[in-house]
Amino acid sequence: MTGIPSRVGVLGGGRMGAGIAHAFLVKGARVGIVERDAAAAVGARDRVTAAVISSADRGTLAGSVQEALARLQTSTDYTSLAGCELVVEAVPEDFELKAAALRSVEAQLDEQAFLASNTSSLAISGLAAQLQRPANFVGLHFFNPVPSSTLIEVVLGTETSVELATAAKAWTEALGKTAVVVHDTPGFASSRLGVAIALEAMRMVEEGVASEADIDAAMVLGYRHPTGPLRTTDIVGLDVRLGIAEYLYSTLGERFAPPQILRDKVARGELGRKTGRGFFEWPAE
Repeated sequence: MTGIPSRVGVLGGGRMGAGIAHAFLVKGARVGIVERDAAAAVGARDRVTAAVISSADRGTLAGSVQEALARLQTSTDYTSLAGCELVVEAVPEDFELKAAALRSVEAQLDEQAFLASNTSSLAISGLAAQLQRPANFVGLHFFNPVPSSTLIEVVLGTETSVELATAAKAWTEALGKTAVVVHDTPGFASSRLGVAIALEAMRMVEEGVASEADIDAAMVLGYRHPTGPLRTTDIVGLDVRLGIAEYLYSTLGERFAPPQILRDKVARGELGRKTGRGFFEWPAE
């Protein structure tokens, strides 16, 4: 399989799921999003609609907004995914939740259909072991915000087929992005490196080494990172970063132990951009 699958499903229509749906939609696929309830499904459609309109305003949408949105379906029913060539799971970063969701999706798909997870840290081989067709499962780790990010981390489980590995790289190129192919390991490449830097930045804040803004500026100006590690944490979500750090701590050891400042901020509900405050203040969108 090369190019874009003609019919793509996305499980979960939050910020990441909506971004993934938008990426395939603007390249001509029919896209179905499944959400947990009717209100969430409406929210998912609204997010994708806003992204499609933004693409049209930037001149990056082939065809009209109306034509693109006519290819978008939202539902609360897993059976709506029947007939998809590819389904990408984008539910919260919890192993049991993802495993249950993936099993439910797999039951609706043809035997030749492919299934992917957008997990940023959980073991692809571990999730694959929950499925009937592990050879048809791969990690497709998109980055936030999906429309402007140029990277997809393709994560190969121990049983991922050669056909699927080849197809995943082709899909990435067809989406106008670059594939980084990694073999399954905790945190893969991107999360492992990104979290390591972010956790050290947090420890520096705890120790009073420098302000949040100056720590970020050191990485942006000194190492040409587009965004500093603390602001990136705010964008990703402190709760998400804490969950990933906890997992890496349990699998890779002490160097990924979450700093107390991260635990405290999450406990206070300071989760970053989505709550208006994290390591920085964020005005309401």
